[in-house]
Amino acid sequence: MKNGKRITSLALISLGIGILFSGCGYAADAGPAPGETLSQSYRESQRNNVEYQMVEAFQVFDNLYYVGPGFVSVWLLETSDGLVLFDAAEEPYVEHILSGIRSFGFDPADIEYIIISHGHLDHFGGAPYIQDISGARVAAMSEDWDLIEQAATQPGRNDGPSPRIPKRDMVLMQNQTIILGEATLTIHQTPGHTPGVTSTEFYVFDNGTPHRALLIGGSGARNNAFTDALYTSRLFAAMDIDVPVMNHSWLGVSTFPRGGIFERAQTLSIRQTGDLHPFVDPVSWREWVEAGRERNAIGLEALQEEGG
Repeated sequence: MKNGKRITSLALISLGIGILFSGCGYAADAGPAPGETLSQSYRESQRNNVEYQMVEAFQVFDNLYYVGPGFVSVWLLETSDGLVLFDAAEEPYVEHILSGIRSFGFDPADIEYIIISHGHLDHFGGAPYIQDISGARVAAMSEDWDLIEQAATQPGRNDGPSPRIPKRDMVLMQNQTIILGEATLTIHQTPGHTPGVTSTEFYVFDNGTPHRALLIGGSGARNNAFTDALYTSRLFAAMDIDVPVMNHSWLGVSTFPRGGIFERAQTLSIRQTGDLHPFVDPVSWREWVEAGRERNAIGLEALQEEGG
């Protein structure tokens, strides 16, 4: 593992992001539709525009990098003993992820863990291919390993062949810790979107200053799982999080207040010395958690009234 910093100053990061958001990262003939935010465009009007989706990788903290396409997040955590990849997107974006990792001087062979936030194809689809070249452990909750394995028995996107899936490898548990180099990752089971949503707590550093971060593994109740989602909202409410790390930049009604990943990256690109880091936002975290709690409580009440 190469231990030297590829980019030693967040001022240099701002320069790189500034170039990205000046237009070099997107298809020249595409952009957000009228009324859309940039983040929203990746999941709505430009969802199937492969060229547009191939966002240039960028560094957000001393030890955290965005290497995914636009519609779904892939985050890379650097440690002194190897790399942790959070999610792996799906084809045709796997080589794009690998290129993004290499753009910072990292070797994908140094990925030690691929932590799957939940068992939907857009999050786990690239995992077996990246595992092939890295030998990384692929980690998910048992309930979502079940979902991943079900995907292998069903048609793929657009009724195509069933997707290739990773073999059941590392089964995560609530409050488990993973230690890699100086980093300690704490695992939380946060169900609702799926039964085995995995949210991961760790520290990021802004020019050496630590901040408690949480990779949010999934948002909102799916299939009327309001009881699970309300449990998760209460669990989140007990956490003091400085940096919410989103697994989608735009999430409809549950999008983060004051901008998603790409709006915050634009702000980071013009950050001046002394400015707050735009991804360090405990106020938005609290607002988002409370809004989710209210939605889930209302949803559960409506479901109970229907006899569900």
